[in-house]
Amino acid sequence: MDIEKAMMVSAAGLRAQSVRMRIIAENMANADSTALRPGDDPYRRKVVTFKNTLDDQMGVNKVGVHKIDEDKSAFGSRYEPGHPAADASGYVATTNVKGLVEAIDMQQAQRSYKANLNTMDSTKRMAVATVELLR
Repeated sequence: MDIEKAMMVSAAGLRAQSVRMRIIAENMANADSTALRPGDDPYRRKVVTFKNTLDDQMGVNKVGVHKIDEDKSAFGSRYEPGHPAADASGYVATTNVKGLVEAIDMQQAQRSYKANLNTMDSTKRMAVATVELLR
């Protein structure tokens, strides 16, 4: 039944975007973190990548989380000579998380999540209308 397939595809999208929002929230929570000791790395931003998977049982393509990788971009640094993790020059390594990038990513994830919810709602209304028509 195509209505069931539409619901399954939308549900997979909801799951994928939920993971993405969780990772973005983790990044945002660690946006101000620093290294703990000189030479240590601070929190490294994480990025979600998606994959297209074929559900053999339903015969549909669904989105899923492929993996959660670390962003390999460079860390920042901040001059703070009194910090326990400051190097000999007084600089502390800071995370590579950028709040603005995370906010934009969160907005995109929310929009995609809402689009999947709207698709599920429309599909549900179509199924209800069909049942009502058959009564």
